[in-house]
Amino acid sequence: MGRHQHPQLLLNISIVPYANRTRLLIMTKNNDNPADPFKKALAEATKVMANDPELSVSFSVDPPGATNETIRLPQISRRMTRDEVLLARGTADALALRHKFHDPSTHNRYVPDGQMARDIYEAMETARIEAVGAEYMPGTASNIDVKITNDALRKGYDQIKEPAEAPLAVAAGYLIRHLATGRPLPTGAQNVMELWRGFIHDRAGGTLENLSDMLQDQQSFSKFARQIIEDLGYGDQLGDDPDDFEDDEADDSDGASEDPQEPDSTGSDDDTGEEEAEANPEQSQEQQQDAAQSSVQLDDAAEQEMGEETEMPEGEAPTEPPAPQPISDADPLYEAWSTEHDEEIRAEDLAEPAELERLRAYLDQQLDPLKGAVSRLANKLQRRLQAQQNRSWEFDLEEGTLDAGRLARVIANPTTPLSFKVEKDTEFRDTVVTLLLDNSGSMRGRPISIAAICADVMARTLERCQVKVEILGFTTRAWKGGLCRENWLADGRPQQPGRLNDLRHIIYKSADSPWRRARPNLGLMMKEGLLKENIDGEALEWAHRRMISRPEARKVLMVISDGAPVDDATLSVNPANYLEKHLRDVIAMVEKRKAVELVAIGIGHDVTRYYDRAVTITDVEQLAGAMTEQLASLFDTDPRARAKVLGMRKAG
Repeated sequence: MGRHQHPQLLLNISIVPYANRTRLLIMTKNNDNPADPFKKALAEATKVMANDPELSVSFSVDPPGATNETIRLPQISRRMTRDEVLLARGTADALALRHKFHDPSTHNRYVPDGQMARDIYEAMETARIEAVGAEYMPGTASNIDVKITNDALRKGYDQIKEPAEAPLAVAAGYLIRHLATGRPLPTGAQNVMELWRGFIHDRAGGTLENLSDMLQDQQSFSKFARQIIEDLGYGDQLGDDPDDFEDDEADDSDGASEDPQEPDSTGSDDDTGEEEAEANPEQSQEQQQDAAQSSVQLDDAAEQEMGEETEMPEGEAPTEPPAPQPISDADPLYEAWSTEHDEEIRAEDLAEPAELERLRAYLDQQLDPLKGAVSRLANKLQRRLQAQQNRSWEFDLEEGTLDAGRLARVIANPTTPLSFKVEKDTEFRDTVVTLLLDNSGSMRGRPISIAAICADVMARTLERCQVKVEILGFTTRAWKGGLCRENWLADGRPQQPGRLNDLRHIIYKSADSPWRRARPNLGLMMKEGLLKENIDGEALEWAHRRMISRPEARKVLMVISDGAPVDDATLSVNPANYLEKHLRDVIAMVEKRKAVELVAIGIGHDVTRYYDRAVTITDVEQLAGAMTEQLASLFDTDPRARAKVLGMRKAG
């Protein structure tokens, strides 16, 4: 009998643990959705595999994910296609194994600071979990292969020809899984692994020989992963070794019984300083910068003294041209090889009106399932903001609006003068908000849709509240360097060239433009060809310069991004932390000047390592709550209350 002949007659399947085995419970049940029995069975099996009967398992169109208490699996349609079923099984196995064999506290203790090192560390830990799971439950390996195949094909790993186009972190994770399980990888994953395999074996082959001894112990494997990262040349991104702190504590406790070593009197301080400079290139760079600034100040003073002694004829021009302005106010040492091809452009100049309308219609399709939630969000947010805006008055004044609440005093004593009140001027009314959106290639798909939805809802809602909103985007004009890189190549590839790509800064909506006119512009983000590299530091500095020129008393800059700055052309010939350090320097400058309030929303990634005031949105379901609290808290006058809502590390 075919599956679709009797859709009302279905099986309710549950898998429960019993005597070290599983018992299959089958009951007939009327149901309109033929996928429900399979979803229920898969949910129960996932709980058993994770060894957590209290685990909540759901199915959603949003990307799969897991927390300590929930697992979110890919949605299964009524058709129950073979691909849907296999992908759901593979994803369920992967997430259940992670829940069972992964300790977040140990993981977080050894996690590196730098983005590339962190990515390698995460990929290796995932590979370890899957390898351990395959040892205990061999069937999970083939199920997870389906998930790996799906991810690899979706990201185009089977089409990559050059190692520079393949992510090293992903290749490292694939190699660890292959070596630990002995299983061949699916085609796309195999391709990425082979592109980097020789490089990884050359750098870390000796360390990899100990892989089998580390798999069962997560702490030992975490140390092993950090060693691999160092072997691959990213040791500067590891940060402090957490085991060193334990050793220091032990030394402190035993210090009374041990003789302290006397320092070498023959220049040990100088040696130590040199070692510290080598170990911390960022600190060394800052010291050089301070020294350079000091020398500049001395030179200026000398020039002033000479100017007092030597009088120049009137009208004579200076003999030397003024020094060029630095690329960045936050870090004078940050450089760009060329700014000739950078562009600041309006969204309507990047596409024809017909194309903008078509892309806006596509964005509206993404918004359509959320119409009700978006409307409720806008109304809720408007009520909260206006409530904060309108309820501040000065009483017992001689003129203004008659205070009806105090008329009883006049009736009781006619000699009492009338009382008037005046509404206070709140800083909320004199506010501008800038939304700076990451338009990088890693934002393609769901992340850029969420970012566009955020911008759309925020702009419309804040405009209702008479708050001016500016929407900006940032990307590059080309992949892997544009005309800037070509100029550098033509000049003979000088060392340390600085930024090697052409910036593209997009104005989707100016602060003074009404929303109805800029509405089609946000659809431009749905154009995949637009999304390329992201150089966050210069974009943030650009948005900050635009804001400080505004007349409003209060300025709020909200960054919507999915992680660290990345530009392959720049990072291939500069230090690995070149762009990340500049972003941190710009953030520090903005926070220090205090002319602009800086907050961030992370799309699918935690950005609190850069921004003190930040929240993370992993799927659209979290959009309403996170945005409401985030925006409303911006206008809260109590910094402690604001910190409580935002989850900030420091209030203010």
